[in-house]
Amino acid sequence: MPVKILMPALSPTMTEGKLAKWLKAEGDDIVSGDVIAEIETDKATMEVEAVDEGVLAKIIVPEGTDNVPVNDLIAVLLEEGEDDSAVEKLLAGGNDNAAAPAKKEEVKAEAPKAAPAPAPTAAPAPIPATSSSRILASPLAKRLAEQAGLNLANIQGSGPNGRIVKADIENAKTGGTPLKSATAPQTTSFAPASSGPDAASLAEMLGIPHHLQENSGMRKTIARRLLESKQTVPHYYLTVDCVLDKLLDLRKQINDGADGLFKLSVNDFIVKATALALKKVPAVNSSWTDNALVVYDRADVSVAVAIPDGLITPIVKDADNKSLKAISAEVKDLAARAKDGKLKPEEYQGGTVSVSNLGMFGIKEFVAIINPPQSCILAVGAGDQRPIVKDGALAIGTVMTATASFDHRAVDGAVGAQFLEAFKNLIENPLTMLA
Repeated sequence: MPVKILMPALSPTMTEGKLAKWLKAEGDDIVSGDVIAEIETDKATMEVEAVDEGVLAKIIVPEGTDNVPVNDLIAVLLEEGEDDSAVEKLLAGGNDNAAAPAKKEEVKAEAPKAAPAPAPTAAPAPIPATSSSRILASPLAKRLAEQAGLNLANIQGSGPNGRIVKADIENAKTGGTPLKSATAPQTTSFAPASSGPDAASLAEMLGIPHHLQENSGMRKTIARRLLESKQTVPHYYLTVDCVLDKLLDLRKQINDGADGLFKLSVNDFIVKATALALKKVPAVNSSWTDNALVVYDRADVSVAVAIPDGLITPIVKDADNKSLKAISAEVKDLAARAKDGKLKPEEYQGGTVSVSNLGMFGIKEFVAIINPPQSCILAVGAGDQRPIVKDGALAIGTVMTATASFDHRAVDGAVGAQFLEAFKNLIENPLTMLA
């Protein structure tokens, strides 16, 4: 019998996805293990492999389709000896997922047609403006109306408080905007609107040149999670300055001795130091729940990586037990695949602490928003030369500012301070990270 190919759940939290691309066409032979499609989630684009063998007889969901629910039918596979009639029979009955689109089409087809537009009537006489009546219109709408020879007094505005906007003028030129009744008195309300206009409406009203850029699924997810974090997690912030001179010297020695086989970055030391600090102060390596504090036994460091659609945090797992060389290679690999949208869900979901480093952009200091359910994120700025006191005398040193954001429900202030103290000691005495 025909084999149903359903929209897969590519992560535990996935409820829908975008069918980005079909890699097989109708009529192609499919072998188990063949990559047949690419599915785009809110975090990455992943390949889908066929489980069964047969012929791809029917593609139900075309490529480029957004918001396809998990477990919806996306294609049908025919086994040996079956023909297209088996597909028709499958789609005709007994398959809820396949029937849903058909039902929508039926409803659409049976929807009553809109009543024909009434014959045009003579426009009402213009209503003269008086000192007690004021026409609300955006500057752009006024200019367009003047160019088109339209009387604003005869146009019903669709903006806040009846304000006339560009769309009303465009509709009026084609006869689509309702005209004001000549017998109805024109009044102006000064009561505030229940909610202000959004940015697009405001730009339209004020005649500010702009364009709209559709939000990606990733951008919507980032916005939702960050808003939730700031609204529900009680943040507090602690900052330390770390002198980098010893770390930079050690890094140079290691890189010079590697003969080009690998090259450590300052960020590799930061990831290692963060993981070791978690092991020294395990209370920070935790997540808050109402019933119990979840304390993790492994230090998994999420490293923030900027990608075209936003931000993703691939994870260096068990980072405290990995060498600097291993961390460096892993971070480079994860970052490259993150930018290509090729990370697996388990490579970016989870993590017990996050590191966000903007030092490469010259940012001196910043604070970051916690990535729930984690209890800490470390924001790292650039190392630059600053005056320091060394052995009781003024000197010049390379200093990096690091600010940690903590969830106060799980991490008390003194515990957060102990974590940053441990991190600072590791950074300023980097040989301890090699032990």
